[in-house]
Amino acid sequence: MALSDANSAISPAPVAIWAQTDATHAQVTLSGAVNVYSLAGVWTDIRQKQSLWLGQGNAQGRSLVFDASKVSSLDGSAFAFLIDVEEAQKKAGGLFDIQGLDPKYQPLLREFDPIDNLFPVATAKPKTNFVVSVGMAAQDLIDDGRGLITFVGHLSADLVWSIRNIKQVRWGDFVNAAVEAGISALPIVGLVAFLIGVILSFQAAIGMQQFGAVSFVGPLAALGIVREMGPLITAILLAGRSSAAFAAEIGTMTVNSEVDALVTGGLSPIRFLVVPRVLAGILVAPILTLFADIVSIFSSMLTMQIYGIPFINFYNGMLAAVDVEDVLSGLVKATLFGVVVSAMGCLRGMQTGTGAAAVGISATRAVVSSIVMIVLVDGIFAYISYRTGF
Repeated sequence: MALSDANSAISPAPVAIWAQTDATHAQVTLSGAVNVYSLAGVWTDIRQKQSLWLGQGNAQGRSLVFDASKVSSLDGSAFAFLIDVEEAQKKAGGLFDIQGLDPKYQPLLREFDPIDNLFPVATAKPKTNFVVSVGMAAQDLIDDGRGLITFVGHLSADLVWSIRNIKQVRWGDFVNAAVEAGISALPIVGLVAFLIGVILSFQAAIGMQQFGAVSFVGPLAALGIVREMGPLITAILLAGRSSAAFAAEIGTMTVNSEVDALVTGGLSPIRFLVVPRVLAGILVAPILTLFADIVSIFSSMLTMQIYGIPFINFYNGMLAAVDVEDVLSGLVKATLFGVVVSAMGCLRGMQTGTGAAAVGISATRAVVSSIVMIVLVDGIFAYISYRTGF
């Protein structure tokens, strides 16, 4: 007797008992406190017995009744259990009913009615043909262009405002952005610039050596670095580093509704967030470009030592080929690249959607858009340089 009492204390009666009256009728009797703990070993057992019963022949019209007259309490897991069994019953074409449920639980149960809304039928996404896909892509491109033009207009106006109201610019954000995009980028810019100078000189020297014109490699490499390679290297590195960082930072603020809070408080997001970062891009881009020029020319000078070109010859040839106008042309181009890179990062950040992947998508779009705009601006600047000689 004592052993029986111990077993009953250790193994309490289950809160849900399955009983099949005949081939078409079954009943589940609930009793006691039906909660997440008491359902731990019962839920799976009831569902297995229900599936076995419904799988025997035609399940149409089979009736399952839940007797809840002996229930003392229910929690959320109990309602999830009821909904799970009811959904399986109706999916097989059977009938389901709950009897004896305390009236105080009826309002909570009605919140899940109709149950079909909890289990929507998956619909296949219709396939679009080529014409529709092209049209949608064109519409997205037009919308993106319209948004870009609007953003450029707002940014231009706010940059003019920042010149007129220097004390109201958020110089703290400007310094932080300049340090992050400028000083922190010096190592990677220096490394890539050094490698570009070495590779450019080696490749040029291989061809020039056939014509006995190795001495011209240094001046040509220096001219190409100052006018094109220096600004382009710096801009691409800023696009992959700083533009993505701006997009992720502002994108996170957009997802957290902080940008909406600025608008609600009567503050302009472009003046508050974009202007300091664009001003930082305008400042650091030419500085990093000048640094990249110096490192690349120095690495080119070291490379030419392999071909027996002394430092003084390289230096004199560089002075003869490179003018101050060439250096200024590269710095002006770098300044434009700085505006493009920082502005595109901020724009994509403010266009961030909702969801966990939205910030990553914005960062990717910022990098891609920045590189496309760099190529576009570089092409326009090359044509202007060709026509004006600058």
